[in-house]
Amino acid sequence: MSAFTQAASAEWVKVRSVRSTAITLGLFALVALGLALLIARGFSPDGPKEDAVLPIFFGLLTGQLVLVTFAVATVGSEFSTGTIRTSLAAVPSRGRFYAAKMTVIGLTLAAAALLVESVSYTLVRLVIGDAAAPLDQWWTIQALLGGWLHLTLLGLFTAAVAVMLRSTVVALSVLLPILFLGSQGLGNLPAIQPVVQYFPDQVGMVIMHLTVPGDDRFGRDYGPWEGIAILVLWTAAALVGGWIAMRRRDA
Repeated sequence: MSAFTQAASAEWVKVRSVRSTAITLGLFALVALGLALLIARGFSPDGPKEDAVLPIFFGLLTGQLVLVTFAVATVGSEFSTGTIRTSLAAVPSRGRFYAAKMTVIGLTLAAAALLVESVSYTLVRLVIGDAAAPLDQWWTIQALLGGWLHLTLLGLFTAAVAVMLRSTVVALSVLLPILFLGSQGLGNLPAIQPVVQYFPDQVGMVIMHLTVPGDDRFGRDYGPWEGIAILVLWTAAALVGGWIAMRRRDA
């Protein structure tokens, strides 16, 4: 077993053995699926066919607040409790430790997002029947794939920010108001929309069919995959920043 695999295995044990993991991921599923069902029951099939994904992503994007909390807390708890010192003593290579932690968090986020999105799609399809988004159409596959990437990358982005800030409370105090509360509401104001539309939590809206380029009020200046590419850049920048912070600061 390689040194990286051993480090990743240790990180997986941490994630799996903490009670808060089951609580937060379970709450994410509960919020996402509950809201998806609620919106699906009031869904009108008379609108554009692309609106059929709205119940799915409305629930997922609300539930992402819980998913982000899981990602941030998984990192920040080690700093707040001081167990980061023990972790670094066990894995002296900070680069390997950081890579292992981010890999395990990323894979956990990806698995949770994929499972909840799949169940959400199935439940919504059962409720709205023939009006549901068909899986044999590329726009449906693209939306589901984009939504999964959005949740995974955004969670990984916030985990890396938590490494830079070294605190669950501080990270959530910064991320939740700016990215998820301010941009969702203030992002539709014409004066600041040209800037806010490029925030990490906004760039996935096109691929999920929650807005379209050119819309007078909610439109974006980029297409679906351009938006995901922007989120990749945000996540990569945060990961690099977290790696630099991990290398240069004391535990």
